[in-house]
Amino acid sequence: MVIGASRYRQIAVGSLLSLSVIIVSGAAVRLTNSGLGCDDWPNCNSERFVDVSSAHSAIEQVNRLFTGVVAAAVIAAVLGSMLRERRRRDLVAISWLLVAGVVANALLGAVTVWVDLHPYAVQGHLLLSMGLIAAGAVLVRRSGEEDDQPRSLTVDPRSRLLAILLVVGVSVVIVTGTVVTGAGPHAGDEDAVRLGVDIASAARVHGVSVMVTILLAVVLSLRARAGGPAASIRPAVSRWMFIAVLQAAIGYTQYFTGVPEILVGAHVAGATALQLATVFVVLDTSRTGSEFQSMASSGVVSHA
Repeated sequence: MVIGASRYRQIAVGSLLSLSVIIVSGAAVRLTNSGLGCDDWPNCNSERFVDVSSAHSAIEQVNRLFTGVVAAAVIAAVLGSMLRERRRRDLVAISWLLVAGVVANALLGAVTVWVDLHPYAVQGHLLLSMGLIAAGAVLVRRSGEEDDQPRSLTVDPRSRLLAILLVVGVSVVIVTGTVVTGAGPHAGDEDAVRLGVDIASAARVHGVSVMVTILLAVVLSLRARAGGPAASIRPAVSRWMFIAVLQAAIGYTQYFTGVPEILVGAHVAGATALQLATVFVVLDTSRTGSEFQSMASSGVVSHA
C-alpha cells in the first residue's frame, strides 16, 4: 500500500487536530473537578478499568479514551510516513517524535493521578502537550512541502531573530501561565495541593511577560509592514497579533471576574492557538525553493 503526499498531509493535519483537542478536553477535566474521577491508572479505579458511574469519573474516562484517539492519530502519522510514495527522513523522524511524546505524556498523566494532581505534574503535562503541538505543526508544514526542495531564508536576519525571540517570549508566557494556574482555584479536585505562591504576584509576572511578548510582535509586525524580505511573514504575524490580543483580553477578563470556568477553558484553547500561530511565524521565515521562487517572482522577496 502506498499513499500520496496530499493524503499524508491530511493525516498530519488530523494528528495535529487531535493533539489540540486533547489539551482542551484535559482542561475540561480540571475545570469540572474531575481530575481524580479516576483515581488509578491505567484502570479507572481499583475495581474497574472503565467507570462512568459518576459525572466526574465519566468526564475523566472520556478524556482518557480520547487519548486512544490521539495515539491512533500519531501512529497513523508514523505508518503514513513509511507508506508515503516517497519516503522522507524528516517526516519519519517528526512522526516518531510525536509518538514518543504522546507515550511520555500518557505516563506523565499517570504520575499526575498517582501524586493526586500535584501542580508540578499538571504543569509538566501541559508543557509537554504544548511541545507536541509545536512538533505537530512542523509535521503539517513539512508534509505540505515538495520533496527534495531545500528551504531558504525569506526574511532578513534581524526579523528571523525577532521571530525566534517571539518563541522564547511565548514559552515564558505559557510557563508563567501554568504557575498562575498552579496557584489558582481550579486544581482539578477540591483537595489537590496548590503552589505556595501569591496568585496576584504570579498573575502580574504572567501579565508582564504577555506585554513584553506582544511588544516584540509589534516590532516584528512593523518590519513586515515596511516591505522588503520581512513582508513574507506579514500574514502569519497578523494572525499571531489577533490571537494574542484576544487571548490577553480573555486573560484579564477572567482575572477580574473571579476566573470563571468558561473563560479559563477559553484561555487554554487560546494558548493552544497562540502556540500554533507562533510556530507558523517561525516556519514562515524560510521557504522551499519553489515557494521562494514564486514569492520572488511576485516581488515579495528578493533573490539576494
